[in-house]
Amino acid sequence: MEWRSLVILFSLSLSPVASLGQFTNQSAPSGGSGSSGSVQATPAQVNSGTYQGSIVKRAPVPGVLPLSLDEAIRMGLQYNLGLVLSGVNAGSAGAQRLQQLQALLPTVSAYAKESDQQVNLRAEGLNIPGFPAVIGPYGYTDIRGTVQWSLLNVSSMRNYLASKHNFEGSKLSVEDAKDMVALTVGNAYLLCIADASRVQSAQAQVNTSKVSLDQAVANHQAGTAPLLDELRARVDYQTQQQTLISAQNQYEKDKIALARTIGLPLEQSYELTDQAPFQALDNLDPNAAVQQGLARRRDLQALQQQVESAKASRSAATAERYPTVSFSGDYGVIGPTLGHSNGTFDAVGTATVPLYEEAKLRGDAQNAQAQLEQKQAQLNDLRGQISADVRDSILDIQAAAKQVAVSRSNVELATEALSEAQQRYAAGVADNLAVSQAQSSMAQADDQYVSSLYQHNVAKLSLARALGIAQTNYKDYVGGK
Repeated sequence: MEWRSLVILFSLSLSPVASLGQFTNQSAPSGGSGSSGSVQATPAQVNSGTYQGSIVKRAPVPGVLPLSLDEAIRMGLQYNLGLVLSGVNAGSAGAQRLQQLQALLPTVSAYAKESDQQVNLRAEGLNIPGFPAVIGPYGYTDIRGTVQWSLLNVSSMRNYLASKHNFEGSKLSVEDAKDMVALTVGNAYLLCIADASRVQSAQAQVNTSKVSLDQAVANHQAGTAPLLDELRARVDYQTQQQTLISAQNQYEKDKIALARTIGLPLEQSYELTDQAPFQALDNLDPNAAVQQGLARRRDLQALQQQVESAKASRSAATAERYPTVSFSGDYGVIGPTLGHSNGTFDAVGTATVPLYEEAKLRGDAQNAQAQLEQKQAQLNDLRGQISADVRDSILDIQAAAKQVAVSRSNVELATEALSEAQQRYAAGVADNLAVSQAQSSMAQADDQYVSSLYQHNVAKLSLARALGIAQTNYKDYVGGK
């Protein structure tokens, strides 16, 4: 047997839209032809926990870095993991849109072929008397361009519309993610402010307890007070020391959590430069606020785009029953050599009508209808959730404002009670049990005051998020410096 063939092939494919299937984050809607055979990527999962992380791209700087709330939110909008992944998903949705668009555009290819062959007929089972056993070598040159174009495919057009709505929805989701970043970073910053206040309060309680301990020790040594007073004062002092240690530890841990949300290196030392004093937010109309939230929430607008996409996908599934018209053709030159070649062409128009694919067509339609109903239910639920978020935040603001007023009064009363108890003990008309109790009440009142301030500011920030304006208007809700 003898057979020899050498083929050299150069090809070039030209397309108005580059294939981006490997970057897509969704499978193609039913009936689309532009994404067949592509590798679909899994969309990045973005949930509330994702916003607690970040990507770290900056190196630590020497010394202590001053960090304001504005700078923290700016860094969060640049490095927060939730926003980064939302941007990635938006890019994937854009790639999906281009992929569906390709199904509507012509694909043009070109190739050049150089062939050299020699065939042994006897090895192929042909033994013709008087005819050479070996044919060749012989060869030819072929240079050709081809075009394929789906001229009419209603299903593909509607799938493209669905991908456009998905892309618009993903861009709106990015804007909503910015609000979530502002809420997450603002909450973490406010928590660190509250922790710092607790540390200061705990340190003040330690100092007060130390004064009471020194007084009890002096009185015991002078014989004017029993050992019980000294022991009681020492227990109070060590208890306050434990509280201070715990408060300092929680403060450092919450600073680490804040650094994680904004992409700050964990080895970077920093200090908070802003405070969030009490600033009342009155005259809130729940009904007007709900309407504002429904008008401005980007996640609601994104879900509305997803509903439109699901409608287009449902229409595309119905359009799978429609005829499709396509064109394919080629033109090139072929001959023994390029100098001895002739032009040839091929043009084919094809009309395709599905005759019997009832199970597939019904299945695609039912699946698309289920997806549509799911998105419509989610949209209806989100409207109710926005109303609940706004109303809950307003109730939290009103309750926290009352708690601030009560806890502030408690601090004043506890301070006065402690002073009175210390004066009575110093005058020798009472033991230090009242001092110990007053110190405990003072510590509790301080902690409640700090907690109520934090809750009030977080409730206002949550309202800004519920209204869809946390990113742009957080200062109006959190308060001044």
